[in-house]
Amino acid sequence: MPLAHWMKLRQVFEIKNPWWSYRKDDVVLPSGKPGEYHFVHVLGSSMIVPILDDGKMILVNQYRYLLNRESIEFPCGSVKEGSTYDETARHELAEETGFEADQLVCAGEFDPYNGVTDEICKVYIARKLHHVMAAHDETEEFERIHLSPQKFDEMIKLGKVWDGMTLAAWALVKHTVLA
Repeated sequence: MPLAHWMKLRQVFEIKNPWWSYRKDDVVLPSGKPGEYHFVHVLGSSMIVPILDDGKMILVNQYRYLLNRESIEFPCGSVKEGSTYDETARHELAEETGFEADQLVCAGEFDPYNGVTDEICKVYIARKLHHVMAAHDETEEFERIHLSPQKFDEMIKLGKVWDGMTLAAWALVKHTVLA
């Protein structure tokens, strides 16, 4: 038997910035009681697992303001208005790694924080890479890191990789990358 759904009455509040919108909806709960739901709305994101010909993966180390620390992550970015997941994946790959992919395959998707955001992140595996010149966003600074899948797993076990989206993406693609 399917679970009862909430009924959205109306969106009553929104604050926008270039990356997302904060929203508040009036809802009716399955019990019939009124309620409200606060969440972050985004158009989605694309995360890329770039694999070099030698089998190593390209990751980026970048500063994360909210936790005031560096984070090792797969390249990723938000889908912008008028863009697609595939276009975003190609753009972010070039911007963050300096590579383009002749082979880009969507390997799966997930919601990174389903109680707080309606975001869907699509995960891509990029192969047959070649260098390109691409400018990066002024809010981002990257250190590019090349790691074997085994070294990456070791860094996860040591707590050196802690980004939840990167960990979720790795769970989706690990079996394919190691095949």
